[in-house]
Amino acid sequence: MAKKDKPFRPKARLPKGLRDLRAEDVAARRAMLATIMQVYESYGFDPLETSAFEYADALGKFLPDADRPNEGVFSLQDDDGQWLSLRYDLTAPLARMVAENYDALPKPFRRYQTGQVWRNEKPGPGRFREFTQCDADTVGAPEMAADAELCAMVSDALEAVGIGRGDYVVRVNNRKILDGVLETIGVAAGEAGAAQRMTVLRAIDKLDRLGADGVKLLLGEGRKDESGDFTEGAGLTADQADTVLAFVGAGDEDRGKVLTTLRGLVGGSETGLAGVAELEEIAGLLDAIGYGPDRILFDPAVVRGLGYYTGPVFEAELTFDVKDEKGRPIRFGSIGGGGRYDDLVSRFKGTPIPATGVSIGVDRLLSALDALGRSKADSLRPPVVVLPLDKDRMEDYQRMVWDLRNAGIRAELYLGGAGMRAQLKYADKRGAPIAVIQGSDEFEKGEITLKDLVLGARLAEEIEDNTTWREDQPAQVSAPASDLVSAVKDMLAKPHMSA
Repeated sequence: MAKKDKPFRPKARLPKGLRDLRAEDVAARRAMLATIMQVYESYGFDPLETSAFEYADALGKFLPDADRPNEGVFSLQDDDGQWLSLRYDLTAPLARMVAENYDALPKPFRRYQTGQVWRNEKPGPGRFREFTQCDADTVGAPEMAADAELCAMVSDALEAVGIGRGDYVVRVNNRKILDGVLETIGVAAGEAGAAQRMTVLRAIDKLDRLGADGVKLLLGEGRKDESGDFTEGAGLTADQADTVLAFVGAGDEDRGKVLTTLRGLVGGSETGLAGVAELEEIAGLLDAIGYGPDRILFDPAVVRGLGYYTGPVFEAELTFDVKDEKGRPIRFGSIGGGGRYDDLVSRFKGTPIPATGVSIGVDRLLSALDALGRSKADSLRPPVVVLPLDKDRMEDYQRMVWDLRNAGIRAELYLGGAGMRAQLKYADKRGAPIAVIQGSDEFEKGEITLKDLVLGARLAEEIEDNTTWREDQPAQVSAPASDLVSAVKDMLAKPHMSA
């Protein structure tokens, strides 16, 4: 007799670069996003949702990791032969949506959106392939006031969620200035030098991670990382690379000093001088509303890695240090950014359509709030659990849960099919504050028993005499069944429930 083949059982495993989120993480994220969205709405932005999938040609090729398969995106071919891609950010889908509905939208069009994005990047510590962004964009606004407003709004949002002034800074630069610097050192303008300019930009964008020496290698012939992978460089000479690094290092708290230095570096480049003039206008707008260098700095090292930016760019950075589990100092660094992308919508329309936007990296910001002890993870209170001890009376137990929910109390009925001991163990594992008990004895008396699981856990650590514990039952009370809601509310209102 042939040996029976074992049935195939897939291995339960999560793909690398992805993660699952538990209830407390979801609740903390939801609370933080509600605060950020409130700030966005106070500035007049309206919510919008776009599809997770877009046609690949509509998304464009703007990601920094162009050496990855499909140039950094996850793609599939539809049954009609067209390629679809998961969105890598929320801006490219916005550009498609605006172009598709342009005549029906008010101009400027102001929207915010929060949602998941996906990037086919090499995963690492704190670097995921799926993450959440929270964006705000203004389409159809050519004035620098739109960019200055976004910088101020990100500053307000960070302070609203609990990042104190002095623990963050919004850094601002202008892509036109970098283009002007590259023009002065001989990098070709237009399409002829587009690939080289993008390689320079991506090298500068890695300054925080690689330092000046690593960036200089990428500006030159290239760099081999710790794993042995080699990244082609921009092919600049040593003198050209030094000029770019001088530009990168021109940041200062004195905005006027930064502007003077940048004027010297761009020389006679019209593009570069236009970028300096735009920064100067932003400086005046920020000064007028009281956003000084303690909140918003001019820093030429900020270039942003995406290829569609055309003017001002900005990056929000957390500046405080925390300790990891081994006591080593770590810094969260950039938690968001954005900039002007005047050509992105124009790809579809063929006419100039100015736009600017900003994005907050939700997961990294939430991790920072956790490190500071300021995340609002308590927004999802564990439910009161009703224990169905008599299986023939499930309708009665359902009514009890229904009464609690109608009174605004989060409640659930245990549905696992086990006995009382397992039901109480479940309630403990859920973190339930109260277990509602009504067995046959309580039912005949018209009573319920409320077990205070929070107090019970605390007292269990203090009482050593099991006999005293069984006789006194200090964390257990009885009440008339008709007073279920009021009795539960009274117990939930006790100070130890919120400690």
